[in-house]
Amino acid sequence: MKSLKLNKTTRRNYLTYLLVILAYVILQVLGSAGAISSSLKGMLVPICAYIVMAISLNLTVGVLGELSLGHAGFMSMGAFTGVTAAIALQDAIPAAPPRMAIALLVGAAFAALAGFLIGIPVLRLNGDYLAIVTLAFGEIIKSIFNNLYVGVDSKGMHMSLLSDKTNLAEGGKLIVAGPMGIGGIQKISTFTAGFILVMITLIVVFHLVNSRAGRAIMAIRDNRIAAESVGVNITKYKMMAFVTSAALAGTAGALFAMNYSTIVANKFDFNTSILVLVFVVLGGLGNMLGSIVAAAALTILPEALRQFSDYRMLVYAIVLILVMLATNNPTLKTFFGRFKPGKSHGKEAA
Repeated sequence: MKSLKLNKTTRRNYLTYLLVILAYVILQVLGSAGAISSSLKGMLVPICAYIVMAISLNLTVGVLGELSLGHAGFMSMGAFTGVTAAIALQDAIPAAPPRMAIALLVGAAFAALAGFLIGIPVLRLNGDYLAIVTLAFGEIIKSIFNNLYVGVDSKGMHMSLLSDKTNLAEGGKLIVAGPMGIGGIQKISTFTAGFILVMITLIVVFHLVNSRAGRAIMAIRDNRIAAESVGVNITKYKMMAFVTSAALAGTAGALFAMNYSTIVANKFDFNTSILVLVFVVLGGLGNMLGSIVAAAALTILPEALRQFSDYRMLVYAIVLILVMLATNNPTLKTFFGRFKPGKSHGKEAA
């Protein structure tokens, strides 16, 4: 019987899965009963995208222990490449679900490639230096997409920078139009697709964290010198976490972009990176369930505060400060710590 007993980490992971599934079922039931407002329905897909972003960034910031300020760059990479693939395949694959799946995979692949390329020089840095370089990377990606033109015609795909020099044949279509972004997107993202992506993200991150590679990544976070002294390949495991985080952010970008008819590069700016970082910090470093709750709550909160009109963002900021003060209060931590599983066992054993 003892062999069937799950350890604390596994129980917490299963609890996270269960709560996400339960939230999905409840929202589906309420939606079918007409008990959810149209504004909340429209926010379900962005909430799923932001949850994936928060979990993926938590892998870099919470598990690896490196501060990244350019996570929106990976999101934009996934958004633009994924949507471009979806539009290019619109005639060949008219069915939305398989086209959506391909777009997510394309977004993940290009974001992972970007993560690998930027990781080669960046992961040699630490602390503030790494944060500054990732911030610069995010701005570079935004600038590239603001000046990129991509079109498709009977001869294939054409690209140009700074100005439209694609010279498309008759019947060709300009997909990416520089600062105008991508327009005429067929909105194929659904709440179910978002839920599936959240579950896949949780499975990938939990399996990575609980694996031998995950223990090596956390060893690097806790003491880089000690980890290197026992033979841990620092560059390899940092790259593994960084590329996985980038790939997941790319899928979130593709999901997010295909929920709107138009997407522009300026949507994925520095403010988006900071917003996702707030989700991670508020939910707790290394705490994936906390990231989920924080991402959902802070995405809904600005809409809930819309009645305050001009004071909406002021109230939002005050709420953020109060929540951060409350979550870092030692008295409250001790109080909620009593309800954690396994706390009573120590007393009984004593």
